[in-house]
Amino acid sequence: MKNQIRNSRKGFTLIELLVVVLILGILTAIALPSYLSSVNASREGAANTNARALATAVQGKAVSSGAYDTTLTDYATDMGGSIPLNPCTGTTTGYTITSTATTATVAATVGANCGVWTPMTFSLTL
Repeated sequence: MKNQIRNSRKGFTLIELLVVVLILGILTAIALPSYLSSVNASREGAANTNARALATAVQGKAVSSGAYDTTLTDYATDMGGSIPLNPCTGTTTGYTITSTATTATVAATVGANCGVWTPMTFSLTL
């Protein structure tokens, strides 16, 4: 009678649960850094793409006015109503426009959300 009671119990042993937890830990240790790297790379790409779109707006406005304007908010209308969010800084002011009389550069600002990276600089000439 005791053998029948012992054999009717169902469940997992402690060793089986430890093996499952170990496998999950190994998968997490491998996958998490890769995932975070992918997130940072996509944020950097989005910041550079937004800076390129801003550079296009800066060049278009400079061609029609004859001079470069470095005020970021002046391009909101040309960018569809608002300046795009820089995912690396988390703000819409995360872009830099510098200019001389006939040249300008546009770049995304490095922020804490993307880690260490070098943004692309878009050079413009009238």
